[in-house]
Amino acid sequence: MTTPTTTTTTTMGHACFFYGTLMSFKVLSRVLYGTPTPEAWQSQGLHIRPAILHDYCRHQVRFADYPGIVAEPGKCVRGTYVTGITDMELWRLDAFEGGEYRREVVRVRLLRGEGEEGMEEMGERECATYVYKDENRLVKEEWDFAEFVREKLHRWVGDEKEYSGQSTSGSDSGDEEEDGDEDGDE
Repeated sequence: MTTPTTTTTTTMGHACFFYGTLMSFKVLSRVLYGTPTPEAWQSQGLHIRPAILHDYCRHQVRFADYPGIVAEPGKCVRGTYVTGITDMELWRLDAFEGGEYRREVVRVRLLRGEGEEGMEEMGERECATYVYKDENRLVKEEWDFAEFVREKLHRWVGDEKEYSGQSTSGSDSGDEEEDGDEDGDE
């Protein structure tokens, strides 16, 4: 995977914008820490906020559970802005995204509030995100985060039996959010 020469390091580690499966705290925790339990990421110093990326659109990747974003003027993608990512965690994210994506530096606007109504944009932040390389593999419909959570998340984090011995208390709010962008999808 090609990585940019520019870094997106903040005083709290690297910053990334996630717009697909990694918006689920369970998937993000599984990729970074090997377990989908929220205690893993909560104890690691990650800070997660809602954000929006303008002039990109999120599409379903053909024959896959996950999306890809591409530049598309006038569109926007809702997702999460995450800070506190270490060098090793960034390496794990690069490995997870693989050769289908390239990590790029973008500017996102932070959002205030939890619900769809009344979301207000705050200041801009620079961060990394993963842009899909092959637009020919994208379906020209937007990917639906809520549908992913409802119908496919269990395949990404394992079934309940696999984790029955581990504590599952804590916030799962990221897994129940509506899908992402102002165009009706992330």
